[in-house]
Amino acid sequence: MKTVILAGGLGTRISEETANRPKPMIEIGGKPLLWHLMSLYARAEYREFVVAAGYKQEVVKEYFHQFFAFNNDFTINLATGETTVLQLDLPDWKVHVIDTGLHTSTGGRLKRLRELIGNETFMCTYGDGVASIDIAELVRFHKAKNRLATLTAVRPPARFGGLEIDGDRVTTFTEKPQSSEGWINGGFFVFEPEIFDRIAGDATLLEHEPLAGLARDGQLSCYRHDGFWQPMDTLRDKRLLEDLWASGDPPWLKSWSIL
Repeated sequence: MKTVILAGGLGTRISEETANRPKPMIEIGGKPLLWHLMSLYARAEYREFVVAAGYKQEVVKEYFHQFFAFNNDFTINLATGETTVLQLDLPDWKVHVIDTGLHTSTGGRLKRLRELIGNETFMCTYGDGVASIDIAELVRFHKAKNRLATLTAVRPPARFGGLEIDGDRVTTFTEKPQSSEGWINGGFFVFEPEIFDRIAGDATLLEHEPLAGLARDGQLSCYRHDGFWQPMDTLRDKRLLEDLWASGDPPWLKSWSIL
């Protein structure tokens, strides 16, 4: 099963980091956010990815084109071009990087991939957020419900520190916990190929008519994820993810190594 990662947006809300690269290429712990997302899926043995690129798509293409060199030590004879690999330790991923246009909307980017995806179930998520989601369980849930689409509902991160109060005394203080109320669309979709027929063209937002229509028709399942979920919309979000990575146990990869 292929996994589409929507990675073509302009990233204007974090423009300090996106002047020269798309948001999914912002690094956390020295690795692009794209790598972190792919590692999450690879943990569940899903290792074929379609990157729907757009803004600064050449940066994404260069990274994966040079992935072998960036992630291995080697010796090169500059006179002959002969290269000897001193260390070979790479993930067995297959990555398609497709330029889906600079100003194409999320649904339009997806529709441009129809031929590559083919007539099969596929997964899709946004390229700017990570979660501690169990991908294998998400897929099992989708198959069991037998609907055209599944989205992952998440608790939004709280903007402020949380307090528990007893009278005039604070009994518990939590720095920016996950919200305990309400659900939002957190990405991490599973789609049947019929989704393509519900996307009119490049200007279609996936989050508007395609998903709204599926909901009206009773064809949109909701997989509830109560655990960690964090988008990277601001520099504060980036610093949070960096701190979690530096802790040695980031919640989206929880004590395992893909490489």
